Amino acid sequence: MHFLDDSLFPENQEKLVITAAPYGPEWEPVDAADIPVTMDQHVQAAVDCYNAGATVLHIHVRELDGKGSKRLSKFNELLGSLRDAVPDMILQVGGSISFAPEGEGAEAKWLSDDARHMLAELDPKPDQVTIAVSTIQMNVVEVLTADDYAGTSWERPPIYEAYREMWVPAGPGWVDEHLRRLQASGIQPHFQLCNMPHLETVERLIRRGVYTGPLNITWVALGGGFDGPSPYNMMEFIRRTPDGALLTLETIMRNVLPVNTMAIAMGLHCRTGNEDNLWYRKSERTTTVHQIEQLVRISQELGRDVATGKEARDIYKIGENYSGAAETLAKLGFAPTRQSGQLGFTHHA
Repeated sequence: MHFLDDSLFPENQEKLVITAAPYGPEWEPVDAADIPVTMDQHVQAAVDCYNAGATVLHIHVRELDGKGSKRLSKFNELLGSLRDAVPDMILQVGGSISFAPEGEGAEAKWLSDDARHMLAELDPKPDQVTIAVSTIQMNVVEVLTADDYAGTSWERPPIYEAYREMWVPAGPGWVDEHLRRLQASGIQPHFQLCNMPHLETVERLIRRGVYTGPLNITWVALGGGFDGPSPYNMMEFIRRTPDGALLTLETIMRNVLPVNTMAIAMGLHCRTGNEDNLWYRKSERTTTVHQIEQLVRISQELGRDVATGKEARDIYKIGENYSGAAETLAKLGFAPTRQSGQLGFTHHA
């Protein structure tokens, strides 16, 4: 991304798009005061986030016993209710889910490729599904202190170890097929990227024509295999992101507010909620809605307007598609692919 002398002036920036992540799938319901369990609570959480200023909803679903749901029907039920309750909100399903077969005698096949590809079969379809590229460790406790998970289920050693040993399976064959299915279903992929090699992989996917469309990215700085929340990591990722992409910043626990504040000031976009952070200040809990309201206040202080739901859809280019690799590269601001016999380093669109 290029920053000109006037790039930090709010009148020259896109309106702020705030992503809310209010469903905290890693937590037990008792870990936070605002974890929804019933379907009505799931829907009310979305309404509250939208009214507070968030225009993208990152979706996970729970069963009534408090455990994360693996039922396609449960996700379909929530998506249908959300279309009625928050019609202008961008509905973004978290792509880490794999669905279990439903019916008597069916057994869950966690993380089988077919079960994960069923995200493309959601009905009603979401606007986006998040997607990772390149299998990687996801040790989400590596950068945390004991204060960060005090009073939560993560204080139990087996749970802590489970999150310490997590990994994200996203091999090349799965990524290619998943992108094909999402695009065929008219669902926009939202790329969850955690370092420069992943951004380079996405560029190669575009050059090969595997993905053709708007590029919405979240830089995920969790440490433990991902980039850590260092401003140096952040600035290099921003520098290398093409001008035509939309970039949201995501991190973990008390890093969330300072990173989001930098995102607001730089004309980028934010994600917040109990999936990412439980704290207002050290040892002082907060809620997803309060985090959203705080970002709205900061943005107002900086003079940057917050997008409405309809404006966020235009900014995200929901429903837009490109004809092939060449058009996608040009729209996003990447250099065109080298032509046969072309020499040198200069490649103009």
